[in-house]
Amino acid sequence: MNKRQWTAAGLDQKYGTVTKERMDYLLGAFDDTEELRIFSAPGRTELAGNHTDHNHGRVLAGAVHLDALAAVTPRSDTRVVLESAGYGRIFQVDLSDLKPRREEAGKLEGLVRGVAAEFSRRRLGYGGFKGRIHSLIPAGSGLSSSAAMEVLLGAVLSGLYNGGAVPVVELAKIGQAAENRYFHKPCGLMDQTACASGGITAIDFADPENPRVNKMDFSFADHGYVLCVVNTGGSHADLTEDYAACPREMFAAARALSRKSASEITDEELLSALPNLRTSCGDRAILRTLHFINENRRVLEMTRAIEEGNISAYVSGMKASGDSSWRLLQNCYSPANPREQGIPLALELAKLAAQGNTACRVHGGGFAGTIQGLIKTEDFDTFSERMEQVFGKGSVIPLRIRPQGSIELTPEQ
Repeated sequence: MNKRQWTAAGLDQKYGTVTKERMDYLLGAFDDTEELRIFSAPGRTELAGNHTDHNHGRVLAGAVHLDALAAVTPRSDTRVVLESAGYGRIFQVDLSDLKPRREEAGKLEGLVRGVAAEFSRRRLGYGGFKGRIHSLIPAGSGLSSSAAMEVLLGAVLSGLYNGGAVPVVELAKIGQAAENRYFHKPCGLMDQTACASGGITAIDFADPENPRVNKMDFSFADHGYVLCVVNTGGSHADLTEDYAACPREMFAAARALSRKSASEITDEELLSALPNLRTSCGDRAILRTLHFINENRRVLEMTRAIEEGNISAYVSGMKASGDSSWRLLQNCYSPANPREQGIPLALELAKLAAQGNTACRVHGGGFAGTIQGLIKTEDFDTFSERMEQVFGKGSVIPLRIRPQGSIELTPEQ
């Protein structure tokens, strides 16, 4: 379809976030003769399984309604030419060179080159394209804007050069590899798998190459709750070492017990080895591994609660997950910057703002950034008002679970 046909397609009537303003921006880079295709990938929210995916554990995650959209057309050469709303410039990447570049770490160029490199390494088709991207996922909000972008780029290359046939789990692996090797950010596979899959997904990473994904249909609103995140505004600068220490310490405890990962350790085994582990790994590694063992079990319990529609059991599990992250995992603030404790402050304020009718937990990697809240619907307006008095207007972001993962938009859907 060309620009004129897409304009007349009325996508805003079929996809809730595809507004006229977004379409006007996306289509503004093309003339009426160019054949365009439009792709979308959602952000994600972590529901349970805080820092478990990297040690072959289980997670529970949900794709959210906030998404990244791309309108693209293929090029005859190997160049990718992209504009992205909010950046005010054009990004150009030549895919004839797929080696990592240190100057592209943390940049969109690095993700483009990294995703293409993974397509090449897996002997999948890839090539140049021209396009515009518009994302509703706030950067630094803990809703995985980078994972959504990686999955979006993967969906574009899958659609343009592979007939849309690349499986969602493979798109997730491609995105993770790009983020690790080209974006230079350590991450597990949860974010990309949730973005690519859609809905609420229980993911088991016991076999990291072949994660088991169980997709479920569930609405928090139907049970009288609003799911949200609160952006505390904390800086993510210089937190890479804090993030990396969590899996590193869990793996160290596993090695000390002659295991490959924390997923192979029982709590009885861990506790019986305490004297030696305190010397070889340190107390924090023990506590973080104990968090992993309990959290890994809790994912099963919270998954069962969703499958059974038992919101009370889910809320109890969410509270326990938050408590474990705070006491055992210790990822609510960075020990290198004890003056900045936005997450602990937000967790305490949330209890007061919702008058006890709430469950809250640190969200995602932690150390700075966001908390997740599950707030009774009748309390949500008061909760938002009180939290935004401290953290600023727009800091409270209500979320809806999006059933679709990465998709190519068509007027017929």
